[in-house]
Amino acid sequence: MVCFSLTLSLARSLLLPQPHRCPESWRGETLTFAFFFLFRPSEMLESSNLVTFTGLANSSGYDTFLMDEERGRLLVGAEDHVFSFDLVNINRDVKQIAWPATPSKRDECKWAGKDLGKECSNFVRVLQPYNQTHIYICGTGAFHPICSYLEIGKRAEDNIFRLDANYFENGRGKSPYDPNMQSSFLLIDGELYSGTSADFMGRDFAIFRTLGSHHPIRTEQHDSRWLNDPRFLGIHLIPESDNPEDDKIFLFFKESAMDGEHTGKATISRIGQLCKNDMGGHRSLVNKWTTFLKAKLTCSVPGLSGIDTHFDELQDVFLMSAKDPKNPVIYAVFTTSSNIFRGSAICMYSMADIRRVFLGPYAHRDGPNYQWVPFQGRVPYPRPGTCPSKTFGGFDSTKDLPDDVITFARLHPAMYNPVQPMGGKPIVVRTNVEYQFTQLVVDRVEAEDGQYDVMFIGTDLGTVLKVVTIPRESWHDLEEVVLEEMTVFRSCAFLLQQLYLGSDLGISQMPLHRCEVYGKACAECCLARDPYCAWDGIECSRYFPTAKSTLGITEHYLLVCVLDDLEGYSSVEERSVYGVENSSMFLECSPKSQRALIYWQLQRPNDERKHEIVIDERLSLTGQGLLIRSLTQADSGVYHCHAVEHGFIQPLRRINLQVIPAQRVGELLLRANANDKDPSPKHKLWYRDFMSLLEHPDLNSLHSRTVCRLQPSRSVLPNRGAVCREQGKYCDKINFVGCHKFVQISKGCHD
Repeated sequence: MVCFSLTLSLARSLLLPQPHRCPESWRGETLTFAFFFLFRPSEMLESSNLVTFTGLANSSGYDTFLMDEERGRLLVGAEDHVFSFDLVNINRDVKQIAWPATPSKRDECKWAGKDLGKECSNFVRVLQPYNQTHIYICGTGAFHPICSYLEIGKRAEDNIFRLDANYFENGRGKSPYDPNMQSSFLLIDGELYSGTSADFMGRDFAIFRTLGSHHPIRTEQHDSRWLNDPRFLGIHLIPESDNPEDDKIFLFFKESAMDGEHTGKATISRIGQLCKNDMGGHRSLVNKWTTFLKAKLTCSVPGLSGIDTHFDELQDVFLMSAKDPKNPVIYAVFTTSSNIFRGSAICMYSMADIRRVFLGPYAHRDGPNYQWVPFQGRVPYPRPGTCPSKTFGGFDSTKDLPDDVITFARLHPAMYNPVQPMGGKPIVVRTNVEYQFTQLVVDRVEAEDGQYDVMFIGTDLGTVLKVVTIPRESWHDLEEVVLEEMTVFRSCAFLLQQLYLGSDLGISQMPLHRCEVYGKACAECCLARDPYCAWDGIECSRYFPTAKSTLGITEHYLLVCVLDDLEGYSSVEERSVYGVENSSMFLECSPKSQRALIYWQLQRPNDERKHEIVIDERLSLTGQGLLIRSLTQADSGVYHCHAVEHGFIQPLRRINLQVIPAQRVGELLLRANANDKDPSPKHKLWYRDFMSLLEHPDLNSLHSRTVCRLQPSRSVLPNRGAVCREQGKYCDKINFVGCHKFVQISKGCHD
């Protein structure tokens, strides 16, 4: 499985689970793409825009990313190694440093009951810029965390990439012990903020601040009101005001519900905040956070009778920068915690709503049942959670805060009200599918009619969805448009318009825009609604913003396509197929756009009119085509397959179906059996005669005068039709379905 793990800077990094092995029939075409256009493996390979570094035989876990766009490098932490890749081409000028755990630490890890091959290595988990020339780096060290500095030089021309072998320090509170532990890190102004476990057993979870000139500080230990078995997913600095003293650190994590917060065992998604200038208390909460607060993040679909569908488990977060750095938009990925109902959703949150919750009532346990209720008593001054500064309160340090403020903060770290998503519901929802969302990166694209946020969503199957949301009547009414689905590994350098993807197997790189996969027709390009792409009159190509249009992304492009050959009927694919009476036939036709509707028309022989096909018990419409059960002579004719989307009708395929009477095939079988004993050479060319019969322009008028020897097959063949004829040649295998038997001819391809 590919595991998505996201590390973000100006560029993005996606980490995916190990991809599933493809079926034998897919070998050589292992990648697919999706957005409301579904792209198949062959199309992905034909685009030739995927670059992959397959990794080292003795290393795995390529899931810690750091973009260095100034030097044009991508730093990746893995098992016992750290790599430096060229951002333009990850297979060019690859640099690597081996940093394995010591043999003694590996032995101790093994003796403690850990897996020597999967856990007792040095998995690099921290890559944070320390200054202009060095990166702070930490690894698990075979359950003995260790940290050092990675020198990268001041300029790209310095060509420096080396580990400081003379300086190593204990990584406790900086790096996880367990390589599988979800942890988050952020290094600002020489201080490292980390959410991780601080012990070998993985029980002492805390939010730490280490390095720098101040004493290390952490959350209260062994107090489930503060943290209850958390898993950290992101740490970000967000200014509170124009005064740097008010800056706050926001953490995103999920944890077990507090006692009395939920019936039964449940996972709660949280957002936490603390002040960057928090120095701990003077007499209470010494070297502990005094400004830590947390609130619940909700992401649910409103249901009937007030019963909502909840997506409980936070999986990933992404902050989309805004013109005002104090108000980024927060995208969050959620999944359901139920084993029965599987689903995923993406919700958006505003900082205004988040700040409103942190200024609201605190959660307090009271009453006969000791339930969580809003605190109704007197809140001490300054309000707990307020940063010491001249802006709010006039205190110079948290050590100067009154004792009642510190005591209240220790006993009431949680807020009562949850943070609701923008619009009151998710912007993307997936249920009843075989995958769940795991990670997310977002790129803001300047399209011809305005700005769009394009989401790259990782799944636990190793695929990446490329999704854009388009407003309908109002901003709160959004239409979700899936553009592509990619099976690869993740990260994004938006200056280079590249997506980087990592997994246990290696690193992959691809452009954010792949306009060529939307086909060669104007309508296909326009209906894709990919903000990166536009029709230039010749092909679907990368869009570069100039003057903006007031029309929507679909309406504007379709007006352009009106001037093009919208019918495009001369270029529609044509096929001739044969079926045997009373057998089944499957006519393949599927649109690239998942939002398009398919309808079929039948034009019978000697009839100029086209009749719309009505689906009934004998005719079934699937996502891949039309299934006809129990063929009759009346089913012969030309089948026209059309895609309909936004009022536009696009012809996709014409299939000429000729139904062979069952009596003819039965006669051929009988005559073939009668000639089984005849070894004369003239019967060795039976298949050529049979092909001539099928190729005859008026098959139904022919008498069965051809002698064929058909070999019955014991295996049941898929009911895909009788004979396929492509480009003047016959396929290697011809499947016959008739007379309640399956007959297979395998004689190679013939002119």
